Amino acid sequence: MLIRPRVFLAAATLSLCAVLAPARSVGSAEPPAEGASAAQLIEKLGLHVAAQPVRERSGWRPPRIVLVSEQLHDQLPALQREAPRAKLIDISAATPHEIAAADATIGVCSAEVLAQAKQLQWIQWPAAGVERCVQQPLMRERHLLLTNLQRTMGPSMAEHVLGMMLMLSRHLDYFLKEQQQAHWVKDDAPHLADLEGKTVLVVGLGGIGTEVARRAHAFGMRVTATRASGRTGPDYVSYVGLPDELLKLAKEADFVVNCAPLTPQTTGIFNREFFATLKPGAYFISVGRGRSTVTADLIAALNGGKLAGAGLDVVDPEPLPSDSPLWRLPNLIITPHVSADTPLAEEQRTALLRENLRRYVAGEPMLSVVDIERGY
Repeated sequence: MLIRPRVFLAAATLSLCAVLAPARSVGSAEPPAEGASAAQLIEKLGLHVAAQPVRERSGWRPPRIVLVSEQLHDQLPALQREAPRAKLIDISAATPHEIAAADATIGVCSAEVLAQAKQLQWIQWPAAGVERCVQQPLMRERHLLLTNLQRTMGPSMAEHVLGMMLMLSRHLDYFLKEQQQAHWVKDDAPHLADLEGKTVLVVGLGGIGTEVARRAHAFGMRVTATRASGRTGPDYVSYVGLPDELLKLAKEADFVVNCAPLTPQTTGIFNREFFATLKPGAYFISVGRGRSTVTADLIAALNGGKLAGAGLDVVDPEPLPSDSPLWRLPNLIITPHVSADTPLAEEQRTALLRENLRRYVAGEPMLSVVDIERGY
């Protein structure tokens, strides 16, 4: 999800709670966050630091023109401080000459701009999911450097997942409706369930999935996971399998949480076969990408009673049409792709945007470099 435009508030831009240096006003001449505060940001989020300084990449030079998405317009003053010798331009106001001469973009990765920006070397994507960018053929043909905001939204999204798990297992939606009718329901209330002792399968043990696993373990749950990069994982994950073990692990799960990036390999993996594999009474929660789930198969599983319920922060398509059957299912929670729309997540996203721009200008190792072939 892209960072939504907001009026820039310096106090929220680089505070990152106690992690980063104190926030500065827009007119401040203080130097950008670096050194110890950047190291704390990297450690707190578990960010990956590139092995080589970016200055060693062929074609690198300190950027002269950086194109910025109009959705980030209000952050231009803060971003400009990280690149004082570069010209940062809102893409909506850029001339053809400026686009052609751009060295970098922040939040801009359209086929039209890529075709025009012949000098382009680096793209900073303002979200974790980069499927819209890596699908552009010119990304591979020109070996462009792509970085994203992976891990910055993990803690906030993980809390959203646990909230959905509790709402579903405790039937809080039912009790809220009864409360609105002033009904004190006791004998006919649905059966409540504990999370403790249940098994949760986290599909995609990346930044978001790891935060989900951490919190689920704290609730006393047994955590299993799949990941494409290998079988390693934190101690609180009892088993890490490869993607081809999805169905085997799904059979044991009381909850399945989709945290996977959207790639050709993950498109449509939550389908009829997957839902048929689940044990009766299992729950499905998705905060990854909507296209990982075959919507018709999910609806059939919910209507048929195979699933006890589901929680979706992402759907296919988005926005969800008003005539979609999903809206009318009683055992389903839908939130409109908002699980990362929190002050903490915004602060962390902004901090990483600024830090990566500073690093690119200085020629230092970049953070959160995307493997374009893998798609994340």
